[in-house]
Amino acid sequence: MSSTDDLPSALPAMWRALKRGFDAEPWLLIVAFVLSLVAALPDALLALWLKFLADGLLGDDGALVMTAAIGLGVTAAATWFLRVISDRTQRRFRDRVTIALESHVANLQASVPSIEHHERPDYLDRLSVLRDQVFVLDHMYMSLFTTCGWVLRLAVTIGLLVSVHPALALLVVFALPTVLTSSWRPAVERRAEEQGAPAKRLARHLFDTATTAPPGKEVRVTGVGAKLKRMRREAWENWYVPVGKARRESAAWHTLGWAIFGAGYIGAIVFVALGMTATPGEVLLVLAAGSRLSAYIGATVGEIGFLRGIWMDGSIRMAWLEDYAARQLEHADAAVPEALADGIRFEHVSFAYPGTERRVLDDVDLHLKPNSVVAIVGENGAGKTTLVKLLCQLYRPTAGRILVDGVDLDRLPPERWREKMAGAFQDFFRFEFRARQTVGVGDVPRVEDEPAVHTAVERAGARDVVDQLLTGLETQLGPTWPEGVEVSFGQWQKLALARGFMRDVPLLLILDEPTAALDAETEHALFERYAAASRRPQPETTNGRIVILVSHRFSTVRMADQIVVLDGARVVEVGSHEALMAKNGQYAELYRIQAAAYH
Repeated sequence: MSSTDDLPSALPAMWRALKRGFDAEPWLLIVAFVLSLVAALPDALLALWLKFLADGLLGDDGALVMTAAIGLGVTAAATWFLRVISDRTQRRFRDRVTIALESHVANLQASVPSIEHHERPDYLDRLSVLRDQVFVLDHMYMSLFTTCGWVLRLAVTIGLLVSVHPALALLVVFALPTVLTSSWRPAVERRAEEQGAPAKRLARHLFDTATTAPPGKEVRVTGVGAKLKRMRREAWENWYVPVGKARRESAAWHTLGWAIFGAGYIGAIVFVALGMTATPGEVLLVLAAGSRLSAYIGATVGEIGFLRGIWMDGSIRMAWLEDYAARQLEHADAAVPEALADGIRFEHVSFAYPGTERRVLDDVDLHLKPNSVVAIVGENGAGKTTLVKLLCQLYRPTAGRILVDGVDLDRLPPERWREKMAGAFQDFFRFEFRARQTVGVGDVPRVEDEPAVHTAVERAGARDVVDQLLTGLETQLGPTWPEGVEVSFGQWQKLALARGFMRDVPLLLILDEPTAALDAETEHALFERYAAASRRPQPETTNGRIVILVSHRFSTVRMADQIVVLDGARVVEVGSHEALMAKNGQYAELYRIQAAAYH
């Protein structure tokens, strides 16, 4: 992993996370923080009121007794009142900042133009931990406020002890092992959890496979359920055993730290009671303050442990994701053209997927001309879909560059470039919305534009699918939703194709085997109609549009103006159907084999 992929430093990451909460709710954050400090004072002063009460009663000092009584009464009332007000304020702040943080993380992942972070195991592990932590990141502000409150209580308590004898400050030294172990434990445990994250993800995947509907038929028919159960248990053990060991070892050290503090606390009581001339009130103060000191230290180091384990850890990962997203866009400073004049050029483009050395594309030189239909063919694994992914900026070339009208594609803002694209893919996603929205999300600004949706449906030849739905475009798709209906794979594919046809004037239209579930005749008729429409000299097609068609069916690709043949990660042939057949090379051989199979 390169240095640019290293996790950022802890303190700057925590500061950025804190600032994000302040930006979301500045006044609520300030009020919640101040209330948490004010609420800490009455509780911390309890030992002082007990000292006054004991000295007043034994010394027959009515004023001191009255002061103690008033102090105890105010402490009891103020503690309850301030706790209620503080809790409600903090709850309101948490509710509001939770939405801001979850939205921020979701937007960050959505804004990353590439999908590399979804396919690199080290990135996946970071994101897996962050997804688990994002739902508790809102606690980090409350934990920080609470920590400050405990620190204030601790400072007041130490001040009270020192007022009896300076040597009692040594209790803080005896408390240091608990502080150190509490700060160290979460890091050790979190490191063990992250090292085991692949096993945990596998256990979760196996659980979903065994218990969810999509794989249900095959799980039952193959009888693999028992094996999945055993594999899931094994994966879970691979995660839990090292994590459990780390937890036990850290707990042992933490217990030792508390034993050291307990010995110091007992020594302090013996010292005050027997080793110095102290009033009964001072002895009572040491007993009360000392016992509270242990509770305050426990609470403080517990919150510090939470901050170390969740906030610091979560904020570091959130800062990494922020930096990663920003790096993807740092060179995107060029304007996306409104029309293509020269087209798209691949110049010595090579690509290998993250974590692998094998090149899926190797030294590709290619010119995709404007106002043309380009077909890409080749055997499985030849690099067809990878080439499409590079054009969509889902990946960047490992070597070489892609030029759009002479401008490096890497310099085009991905969001703006994709606004000029449209596409349908074989591995489409099933958007379980109303049918109108399932199609309409292909052009988000027009998602509710019914005429536009109808036009896209017609372009995709999906009218028969819509007509079969109970309430047409208003039908809820997906049987798990109220009044939702299931449709066949082929029907889902037609709706996905319609989604790809939502945009009227894309510069680049990518059709990556989007009709694999349809018969050859239907596919051929559909694309012949669309290709013919794309070539007509109409206003909507004068922007130099390029249509890229990836298909295994040569009866469909023969209509293209330009056919690109990929083999072994390289471009081996380029030309029209007639030219390639006349050349009698690899394309001609594949075409004849498939034609013979159809006959």
